[in-house]
Amino acid sequence: PGTDLKVTGIDFLKSQNSRLHHTDAYNIKNLVVRRGQAFQLQLTFSRELKAADKLALRFGIGKRPMKVRGTLLSLKPKQEQDFSGWQISIVKNSGKECLLSVTSSPRAPVGKYTLNVKTGTNIYKPENDAVYLLFNPWCEADVVFMADEAQRKEYVLNDTGYIYVGSAYHIYNKPWNFGQFEEFVLDTCMYLLDKSKLKLSNRRDPISVSRAMSALVNSNDDSGVLVGNWSGNYSNGTSPLDWIGSVSILQKYYKTKKPVCYGQCWVFSGVLTTVMRCLGIPSRCVSNFNSAHDTEENLRIDIYLNEFGEKLNSLSFDSVWNFHVWNDAWMKRTDLPAGFDGWQAIDSTPQERSQGIFQCGPCPLNAVREGDVYLPFDSKFVYAEVNADKVYWLVKKVNGKDKYVRIGSETQGIGVNISTKAVGQDKREDITTQYKYPEGSEKERKAMEKASSFIRPSGMVPRAHFASTVPMDAVTSEHEVLQETVSKTGLQLEITNKEALYPGNPLELAITVKTSTPGSWTINLAGSCQLQSYTGKVEASLGYVKETIKLEGKSEMQVPLKIATNAYMKTLASVKDEVLIHITAIAEVQGTDDKLTKETTMSFEYPPITVQMPEMAKLNKEFSCAFIFKNKLNMSLDNCKLLVEGLGIFKMAEFDEGDVKPGRIIKSEIICTPTRLGEKKIVAKLTSTQIKGISVEKTITITE
Repeated sequence: PGTDLKVTGIDFLKSQNSRLHHTDAYNIKNLVVRRGQAFQLQLTFSRELKAADKLALRFGIGKRPMKVRGTLLSLKPKQEQDFSGWQISIVKNSGKECLLSVTSSPRAPVGKYTLNVKTGTNIYKPENDAVYLLFNPWCEADVVFMADEAQRKEYVLNDTGYIYVGSAYHIYNKPWNFGQFEEFVLDTCMYLLDKSKLKLSNRRDPISVSRAMSALVNSNDDSGVLVGNWSGNYSNGTSPLDWIGSVSILQKYYKTKKPVCYGQCWVFSGVLTTVMRCLGIPSRCVSNFNSAHDTEENLRIDIYLNEFGEKLNSLSFDSVWNFHVWNDAWMKRTDLPAGFDGWQAIDSTPQERSQGIFQCGPCPLNAVREGDVYLPFDSKFVYAEVNADKVYWLVKKVNGKDKYVRIGSETQGIGVNISTKAVGQDKREDITTQYKYPEGSEKERKAMEKASSFIRPSGMVPRAHFASTVPMDAVTSEHEVLQETVSKTGLQLEITNKEALYPGNPLELAITVKTSTPGSWTINLAGSCQLQSYTGKVEASLGYVKETIKLEGKSEMQVPLKIATNAYMKTLASVKDEVLIHITAIAEVQGTDDKLTKETTMSFEYPPITVQMPEMAKLNKEFSCAFIFKNKLNMSLDNCKLLVEGLGIFKMAEFDEGDVKPGRIIKSEIICTPTRLGEKKIVAKLTSTQIKGISVEKTITITE
């Protein structure tokens, strides 16, 4: 060839490639592709490409790409794969144009590559030279491969969803916008990958990447994305209850490169789902109800009660959270023996250090279910969260000294109704059986035995902040082994509410005491009602009932526990967290060993927000959306704020509504212009001094 061959242009064929790679939703100028799958590039030359011409595509990753480090790949068109597992071939060469096909290795490091083209001694650098390479759940050779298309749509491509919160028997959904395709979110993930200091070889591996991201989503150790705060004081940041999605958090972090204030578990989980889905690792938010926060990993939670049945916070080291939210990520565990592929638990809420930093997982769900708690990572911790036992201690004053009496244990209350959003449907899926065998089954007993052999057992001594100073004679405990004792009287307790629990009304609660065996029984009953935050922290004691009742044979009696409105109104306004109603009952049958403790948590009920908008709208044509709320409560809601967001429709907006008196109706309207096709969701949330979050979502279909 007489003249030098020069590249004069490159077309990344973005719309065709991104459609085939399921990346067309990313709001970014650059080409985004998934590994192990072919994409095409169109090169334009100064003259026709001849067989004798030298042509190489150079893909570099990291600060200073070098061939010897494997961070620079120089690929020439040929039939077979390069040693790196990448391959380039010429699809069509005509005139000055040449269409190339590039297939990356399904084991390639994930991240941001720069591309330039070398012809002879000339190097052509395109304007938008960065190509983003992601994990590929559509590719069988990728370790994150997921066979089911409906699951891929949910766990990789769905940018909205729900996070389940509340309490075990009053579960409600918090709509959450994951927004993994929004502006700057992918760049934030790339920034986090760089910040993780993962060796390039570890960036191939979802095990290392998911563990690193569980550390980076919290700000502990590494000034990561979110600062955790459970103190109840959020004055110099955003309250964890005020977020409705991950987008504004990640965008703020990317802009400031400083941790964002503040998060609690569902926020950490929502952001981690966004990061994982954005990188292409299938992921879901998982809510565990009655989650054991067992600091000793001894599978036991000690709960201390006074004689009224009120929980004594100050004594407990460990706690039962009403719910805790973490994540599952989908991958093959190439580092473990067979049988542990599939869902892995990861958790970015900073609870415990693992290998010196706040990170957790990936821990195979199969390892938790089978009791293989010696397997990496953090399987003992996850196992305890879903399997610990509760032991109740009554703290009595005897001759001026505290005495601790064990008044019951519960082996089935922890780790119930483990929940995630169902695939392709707006409803809850119960995944408890993926974490544990049915309670009381033979397989469960075997798994428990296996796990217990790796987790140090503990004697029956109360473990509290003063435990080391408790003389052994202060502790009375009849049974060394946890068993549900065989009851002489068939004693049972039930806790119910007789009226809907609306803030501003009295709380009408009741404790039902039942016996079932012949005889006359005299029962001492104590029942209390407290307000607590979701981590089990008592915020206020509202009232108690203490009675002695007589029952004959198989019979029952209902004892009312009524809490006046003014007993809790101050707490509702002064506590910055959402509070739950916690009721504890203790019953002892005189003249027998029959003792029983029962506790339950209930949520307040709120009036709804309604959304008025069309079911369909046209792309780039405006429509109006109205949010209406009527305060049906017998109390004023102060400093009301309405937060609204619709991915692909409008950015996060906030309306200040001031104080909303009983009976008042507020209406806010937003005019929006959809920028993306398909089914989109609009999420709204109302917060006030007294009520921390009423949310609603509505779906609209955008057509051309």
